[in-house]
Amino acid sequence: MRDRLVIAFVMLAVGIIALYGIPRAYMIAELIETSEAQRVVRLADFLSVLVEEREHDREVSEEFLEPLLRDGERIEYVDADGVTTEVGVAAREDDIATTVDVAGGGTLTFSRSAEVIGSRVADAVQPVIMIGLALTAASGIAAILLARRLSRPFVQLAETARDLGRGRLDDDSPVLRIPEARAIDEALRASADTLERRIRREHEFAANASHQLRTPITAVRLELEDLSLWPETPPAVRDQLGHAIREIDRLADAIAQLLQMARGDALDAGPAEPLDEIIRGAASRWTPEAHSTGRRITVTSTDAALGSAPAPTSQILDVLLHNALTHGRGDVRVGAFRRAEYVVVQVSDEGPRPSGNSVFERRPEQRSATSGEGIGLAISAELAESLGGHLLLESGETTTFSLMLPARETE
Repeated sequence: MRDRLVIAFVMLAVGIIALYGIPRAYMIAELIETSEAQRVVRLADFLSVLVEEREHDREVSEEFLEPLLRDGERIEYVDADGVTTEVGVAAREDDIATTVDVAGGGTLTFSRSAEVIGSRVADAVQPVIMIGLALTAASGIAAILLARRLSRPFVQLAETARDLGRGRLDDDSPVLRIPEARAIDEALRASADTLERRIRREHEFAANASHQLRTPITAVRLELEDLSLWPETPPAVRDQLGHAIREIDRLADAIAQLLQMARGDALDAGPAEPLDEIIRGAASRWTPEAHSTGRRITVTSTDAALGSAPAPTSQILDVLLHNALTHGRGDVRVGAFRRAEYVVVQVSDEGPRPSGNSVFERRPEQRSATSGEGIGLAISAELAESLGGHLLLESGETTTFSLMLPARETE
């Protein structure tokens, strides 16, 4: 910004100086040439009178005419008998010359050299050029000083924005004098205060949600665990209770991970599990819902060679399967394969592919009782990024989501 201001100021000053100086130089040159032409005419008339008086007494010779000349001047006298007398410099086509008649006969031509006139013009124009150069240098210095002064508030604003990005803002920073910069500074500080209040509310919400959710979940888990230990509990019911306890544990882990993401903390991926077991477990959890709508979930291409994956992977698969059953069509297929240093898990259905990648954007305005909160895929994409992977929507006519995770060997 500073360099652009300097260039703009200097170019403006040069333009103003040129608009004044160039016409001024032309006017001076024209004035000097006009003055010289008038002087040549006056001297020619004066010399003709001298020559006329000289002819009454004696002959007009070079010795008589030469003292009357200055540098760059020339006299050519032709008497009544046609005798020519010349003194001074040699004649040139661009000299200023005038010819007058001498009383008693003859003509006198007086000329002044163009080189002498050009030298006078140069001497007269030189101050104008020097003044222009001095003004240009002064404008350059003034432009540098003014550009520094004008750009300093915006440099401070850039530093304020960087401090805002780092999470700190100095309230003792100097007051900016430029109104526009001061308005931007006030807007940045207002935005910083708003962001700080929002972050504080989110942290408070995360802490409150952590306490309010974990306490009843822990109580329910203890009750179910105690119920499974009763001697009166049938084995089939005990198995179902064990399954419910595991699901509650998964729910507690999911809540803890979401709270960590909300607070901006590093996500604790927890222990790794065999990826084929994670895929088959997710498919079995959603199979009853698929059967209730007359659809199927098919698991293909899964084996122990896929290695292990972090526990949160099951949460991402739950979202993808729920999305396929809610928004997709036909049967749902789940498969996995290795690709270089990644393992890819694909969940596809027979429904048309959504346009673009807007499905990964948070869209709470589209929430409904059947479609959910509109942020499931967005959270899943963020969760995949936190695990070092990616969640992609493949190109094609039907819908296929690919979850790419770093390959890990089974421990």
